[in-house]
Amino acid sequence: MGQRVVEMKDLTKIFGEKLIAVNNVSFAVERGAIFGFLGPNGAGKTTTIRLLLGLIRPTAGEVRVFGERMTPGSSDLRRRMGYLPTNPRFPPKMTPITYLDFVGKLFGLGVEERMGRLSALIRSVGLLGDSSREIAGFSTGMVTRLGLAAALMNDPELLILDEPTSGLDPSGRRETLELIAELGKEKTIIVSSHILSDIDRICTDVGVISQGKAIFSGSIKDMKKSTRSHVVRLELEGGVEKLCGALKAEKWVVSFETRGDFAVDVVFDPEMPVAEAVKGVTELVSRLGLDLISISSSTSSIEDAFMGLLRDEESRRFLAAA
Repeated sequence: MGQRVVEMKDLTKIFGEKLIAVNNVSFAVERGAIFGFLGPNGAGKTTTIRLLLGLIRPTAGEVRVFGERMTPGSSDLRRRMGYLPTNPRFPPKMTPITYLDFVGKLFGLGVEERMGRLSALIRSVGLLGDSSREIAGFSTGMVTRLGLAAALMNDPELLILDEPTSGLDPSGRRETLELIAELGKEKTIIVSSHILSDIDRICTDVGVISQGKAIFSGSIKDMKKSTRSHVVRLELEGGVEKLCGALKAEKWVVSFETRGDFAVDVVFDPEMPVAEAVKGVTELVSRLGLDLISISSSTSSIEDAFMGLLRDEESRRFLAAA
């Protein structure tokens, strides 16, 4: 086991003695991980991040960062962290240069260090051509990139990003994810999101929260394994009925279902390795002389895994209430 940068233990936050925003959550983030904090909107992700940053006090439980307990007075710990909130806002009359210089001063950086760092960051987030423009005219994507630069001004060991791709167009999202993946080679990063594909693309580990409760924590690979459905989908030029007739005679086929005129889902024996199932269906297609367009397995779908976890948690709540 690697060194833990963040530990949340039995973390609970109740607002006004009525709203349980976070309910007995425990997660750990190891050094060097890109940890995806995943959950539906309103699941408690942002409240958990505020607890992690020490911006609010927990009702019960604790957060440890770099081995020390995080509290609202832990300014020494926060100086080692960078934070990008959802939809950040900046003084509209400032430029990227003046704003990042201001942030550097807050961290006590000398003028040479500030100038060197802000110049490198402006270039790395793609704002070099807009570095002297007022922030008031910036698009959502440009504001997000500036926010990421600001979060990196103190060269943090731990970077926390709350919905960093929110509101971005496909191009902006791709560029932001590529930058986060590159940063992950040097830093420990926590990425909060409800966008499954973003988490799947860049994260090594994931924690899932639903209605304030932690329902999974582990590697992306283990999350997918937990709910895999053992299905191979085939798309053909034609001959679906011919393939279905042949599938009936295969002992390793549990069932199959056609998807329109050109596709069929083949459910295979759970004890059978995925590679063998793929080999079996491709050999069958070849033997029948059919034209295969594509083949895929749903065992690697993070969406299936996520929805399966939510369904399981909903079932547990229903049974507990019954």
